[in-house]
Amino acid sequence: MNRIETQALRLFLVRHGETAENVQMRYIGTRDEPLTDTGMKQADQVADALACFPIRTVYTSPLVRAVDTAVRIKNALCATLHEDARLKEGSFGRWEGMRRNEVIELGSPDVELLARWESDASCAPPEGESLESIQLRTISLVKELEGEMPGEAVVLVSHVGPIKALLASALDIPLEATRRLFLDPCSVSVVDWGKHSFLRLFNSHAHLGWSSPRWARLPAP
Repeated sequence: MNRIETQALRLFLVRHGETAENVQMRYIGTRDEPLTDTGMKQADQVADALACFPIRTVYTSPLVRAVDTAVRIKNALCATLHEDARLKEGSFGRWEGMRRNEVIELGSPDVELLARWESDASCAPPEGESLESIQLRTISLVKELEGEMPGEAVVLVSHVGPIKALLASALDIPLEATRRLFLDPCSVSVVDWGKHSFLRLFNSHAHLGWSSPRWARLPAP
């Protein structure tokens, strides 16, 4: 039987809308890239979907792709909006703006570091930030909100790294396991955060359309 904390903090975890480098599968990191036209449409769609919930507070990463998504949600909810750097995407350091295959083409040192980074959450890209570090800062924000807003709901607009880090903590799974999780642009995941956290929803894109994400675009027969 599910045991739900009555004073749990409900987190609506929203990944920002699409950007050009998302489409190209590049390591964006802290690069301040804006939403594409599709990304802006996605942000409007997720805002409309969340408008039916009694949510008064939205927190967002300060990167423009997240802020532009969050502003639309804030307007739809008539909520307050706060920027918090703890929701910022992790830095990929010297790999920012590159594709995985381009990192491999750099040669042996980068190939070896890439392999360690993909298997060890404490490892960071060159001059970048580890997933372990991302988890520490995002959890610090959620713990603050848990103390300030028990039993309430809040939207956190962020990026793949911070959202996965929070999901790993909520599920009590190793950070490395999140490498097997995929988050689509402007998808929604919902967590009841408390002493016993529960994942209610993961990577939902119903508001964008069932066949909208890349995984659903099956090759023609």
